[in-house]
Amino acid sequence: MAHSVRLPSQRPPKAERTRAAILAAAERLFAERGFDATRLEDVASAVGIRRASIVYHFRDKAELYDAVLADVLGTLRARLERVLLEDAPFARRIERAVSTWIDEVVARPALARLLLREVADGTPARDSRLAPHLRPFFPLVERFLATRDVALPRDVDPVAVASQVAGGTVFFVAAMPSLLPGLAFDPLDPARLEALRRDLLGAVRRLLGAA
Repeated sequence: MAHSVRLPSQRPPKAERTRAAILAAAERLFAERGFDATRLEDVASAVGIRRASIVYHFRDKAELYDAVLADVLGTLRARLERVLLEDAPFARRIERAVSTWIDEVVARPALARLLLREVADGTPARDSRLAPHLRPFFPLVERFLATRDVALPRDVDPVAVASQVAGGTVFFVAAMPSLLPGLAFDPLDPARLEALRRDLLGAVRRLLGAA
């Protein structure tokens, strides 16, 4: 017998607030500890509710983790779509996309840690939990490339460019503080972030053959 599913818009306001609090706590704990080390009891304690209250909103830990990834990456995709498909020169949209990506990681540092953990835990034998949430980015990139008003240099690989930008930002925010503990390295310091933005934009411009 099929069970009815209560959509987010159908939940009462209190239930929506509880669900949002669960997602926020889970995002932080999954980023700090990883999927395997995070228990639903830990999330419930962080929110100040019982474990059973989480199960009302999410069937199990896997569904909660999937909802966290959907929220984090869905927000990122929506913001990138706005700048990649706007009515502006191709090069300008690339620069705005790089800045948007950096801004999103800065506003939501858990994003960098979640991505780094997933990549580190991934193996060829296991499908990444990120995969379903990354697929919607591919048609977005294809739509963006279809609107270009300049030819890309033949020796430029868009995947390599994206890898440098994404990898550089994720490693800078999520890994460097652990690698430089004695220096009290703060990746979110405004001066460091401005330097990171300048360096990444400069690298993208050079790769694309822009002035």
